[in-house]
Amino acid sequence: MILDPRAISTPVYEALSELRSQTQDNTGLKEQKNQAVELYTYLSTWGMMRLKAEEQALSQDGKKQVVREYFKCLQELSEIENLEGDRGLATLKNLTTEDYLGLTGLGLSLAREFSFWASAIYHDVSGED
Repeated sequence: MILDPRAISTPVYEALSELRSQTQDNTGLKEQKNQAVELYTYLSTWGMMRLKAEEQALSQDGKKQVVREYFKCLQELSEIENLEGDRGLATLKNLTTEDYLGLTGLGLSLAREFSFWASAIYHDVSGED
């Protein structure tokens, strides 16, 4: 098996680039950037299940879009079905301990990529709301 170092970077870059191109207002861009940068801290503090539950609770569209894209990328990379969407929380709850911990490790790596690419893709977006 050959490990391609682009395997994690590519889906994150594509997801954030697409979100950026779909958003015209500066407030939405700030929300997207801030959420992408904060994913790692949130995940490492509160865990994968709470992040998934937070997706449903977020009221700002920019932040919600980033969390949705995060779980979409995580599903693609992990090949675990039903992580994105409404069944994601049940999927996480029903994983074995080993699978959940492994997914969390992958999720933390993915969150670091979101933080890096947010700084690169949203380089001209500054300030917080």
